[in-house]
Amino acid sequence: MPFGLKNAPMIYQRMIGNALWGFVQPRGGWSAFAERVRTAEAADTADGGSPTDTATHSRTRFEADRESPDLPDSLSAVVNDPRGDMFASGEPDQSSLVPVFERRSFVDDICFGGESFDSCLETLDRLLSRFEECRISVSFTKSWFVQPTVDFLSHAVSREGLRADAKKLKAITELSFPKTKKGVQAILGALNYYSRFIQNFAVYGSALYQVREEDFGPGGDLSTAKRSLAAPQAKVASAPILKHFDRTKEVHVMLFANDWALSTTLIQQHDGVMHPIRFCGRVLKDNEVNYHPAEKELLALLLLLKTCCSGLT
Repeated sequence: MPFGLKNAPMIYQRMIGNALWGFVQPRGGWSAFAERVRTAEAADTADGGSPTDTATHSRTRFEADRESPDLPDSLSAVVNDPRGDMFASGEPDQSSLVPVFERRSFVDDICFGGESFDSCLETLDRLLSRFEECRISVSFTKSWFVQPTVDFLSHAVSREGLRADAKKLKAITELSFPKTKKGVQAILGALNYYSRFIQNFAVYGSALYQVREEDFGPGGDLSTAKRSLAAPQAKVASAPILKHFDRTKEVHVMLFANDWALSTTLIQQHDGVMHPIRFCGRVLKDNEVNYHPAEKELLALLLLLKTCCSGLT
């Protein structure tokens, strides 16, 4: 966004987060703030309805702006009142809002589900009530309700679990090996986005991170990098459905570590069958290469806890 609005998405994300999860709120709570705003709007409407100009001649827009009163309207006074801010003595007020969801949204993309139709309606009622309380509007034409499958951030979310976009996965499998290092980085970006569906992705793709620009010149050897790309592409073609995490079920963790990468898998049993919940991994740093195998597996476990901390707690 130009004109100094590059941080507008971040501000909007924070506003939605404050509304749905109650991180911070105005002094007295959102209900009291909304009541003050409604009172100010009513006062401005009453003042605007009274005749303020008895002149019979028409005025240009410039003249009307020049003749506008210097005193701010009631609504601006409420919004810009420093005493009505969410901070008191440099500390945010304790929020009394109860979180609507158990997970974050992505800017204005809000996705939620339920075990039954009634539970979905109950969550929707709490969501719309919170939006009304925080004075946030919703576009009805851009909203979808009671859908068996929802497309969310290039993922298909359903009752069965999380599935990657089939069209994008097919495009990744059809990519040929690039001719420049920048092209390799572009492929790594596409693979990293769906790395949660690829078991041992860091193990297979580690050679791609070590490709240099000189390797594309005469005498360069790219055989290892090409084999490293073929392996995750084959994994992407058969990407599994990741089940939703169930806090009532037992958690199983698979750890793997070799000389250059870490890999871990979170698994739960559904209907008597072990299903993956999340794959994650990373390449070892230079100071971690000489770690003991047990220490590397501990790093893999810490990586899993850091990645899935919001779902496990």
